[in-house]
Amino acid sequence: MNPYALIDLHCDTLTDCTYSNPDTTIANCTHKGPTADTLDDPGRVLSLSSLPSDVHWAQFYAIFIPDQHRGQAAIDYYETNRDNFNRQMEKFHDRISPCRSVSDMHAAWEAGKTAAFLTIEGGAALAGDITRVKKLADDGVRCMTLTWNGENELGSGHTTTHGMTDFGRQAVREMEDRGILVDVSHLNDTGYADLFETARRPFVATHSNARAICSHKRNLTDDMIREMVRRNCLIGLNYYTGFITSDKNYDDPENFYRHIEHFFELGAYENLALGSDFDGAHLPTYLNSPAKSAALYEYFLEKGMSKELAEGIMFRNAEEFFRKNL
Repeated sequence: MNPYALIDLHCDTLTDCTYSNPDTTIANCTHKGPTADTLDDPGRVLSLSSLPSDVHWAQFYAIFIPDQHRGQAAIDYYETNRDNFNRQMEKFHDRISPCRSVSDMHAAWEAGKTAAFLTIEGGAALAGDITRVKKLADDGVRCMTLTWNGENELGSGHTTTHGMTDFGRQAVREMEDRGILVDVSHLNDTGYADLFETARRPFVATHSNARAICSHKRNLTDDMIREMVRRNCLIGLNYYTGFITSDKNYDDPENFYRHIEHFFELGAYENLALGSDFDGAHLPTYLNSPAKSAALYEYFLEKGMSKELAEGIMFRNAEEFFRKNL
């Protein structure tokens, strides 16, 4: 039994950030980049043809900006992939629709199409220019991860120790004003503290898990989770094996479920969503396809989760968040 709908807050399908082993570092990362059939490429984990036909699907398609791109190079990289996203929307217009709001998403679903939201992973796309926030919003960007693993003009990722910059704080405020969701996944602990002082609106962690269950700096601490619950934020559960468990037993779904139980213990009943990281991470076998992602719904019910909570994770929590914040 599949859910009525599924909203996935993060994938790297546009740039196909494929890793040769579970150690997700840029050193072992290759990018297929734009192709004629990027969104329906059978060589990618996520493709239009691989989506379950009985599930209304909404996907955040991220343009991942590699840490080595800065300034004009980052702008060029973003624009190349933005243009390809738009070409894909035109080519597959009968199967997918670009969306900027929850009403757009519902319209796509009613037409039997996948709802596509354009997002960015890496604030280097701003190139240190605050006026570019409006440009990105005009392009249809609806969410932006402030950093990747390293440093950029906005702040520092989890492999570094510096916090947010003054420009980063300014960018957060401008993003809030322009309707671009602030994504804190990858931001380091110091940066989180800075963001908590800066943000005026609810924000998202599109693809992050619980650090208490898997002790990785990319995951959220209990204090972060509690504060995000207090602020009515949204958290997308990440499928990357290295953020699910530190053990080599990647393929036990109980490891994934333990994160959910922990989030619930901290009160995040209405804050959890899915953030697969398809085409950007090493995946466990039980979550290595869109069909298996949809099958989480039945797994949750088998675990004794209520239908209300299960539907919340699959789509309702994100849907309500979009209604209030997009």
